[in-house]
Amino acid sequence: MKKSIIALATALTVIFGANTIQAKNNNSELTIFETADSQLQSVYDAYFSVKDALIKSDSKLTSAKAAALLTAITAVKMDKLKSNEHTAWMKVVKKLTADAKSISTTTDLKKQRETFKSLSKNTYDLIKVANPDQPVYKQYCPMADADWLSKEKAVKNPYYGSSMLTCGNVVETIK
Repeated sequence: MKKSIIALATALTVIFGANTIQAKNNNSELTIFETADSQLQSVYDAYFSVKDALIKSDSKLTSAKAAALLTAITAVKMDKLKSNEHTAWMKVVKKLTADAKSISTTTDLKKQRETFKSLSKNTYDLIKVANPDQPVYKQYCPMADADWLSKEKAVKNPYYGSSMLTCGNVVETIK
């Protein structure tokens, strides 16, 4: 009887031990996917901060937000990206870096807005493959002949700020 109880206890230990290992493996897989999503999410969030600073026509704030974007870009661990995101990232990372650096090193609002056109195009190319949780709106201003991305459907133009705040329209919804 004593040997049976020991055998049963040993069997239960092995079974529960295997389940614990499997649970740990499943959690690490979740962490990998969460990490992949958050890798680019910080870049998107920083992009939206730059856009919001341009809407306010605040060149110093725009410069600071672009520096934060640059930090987010350099923090991305490419090996944690999904295959399609990695491919898109490799196509745009140099341009994103150059644009963020250019915006961060000037307080000339006109230059910042001009560079933001390229930054928006490359961010769009990246977010298209990411399947964001929330809809992202691609908006277009005919006066600036330029697009930008927004989390809100309401148009707030980063190219003209308060002088033409609502100039533009939604041209695409990315889901």
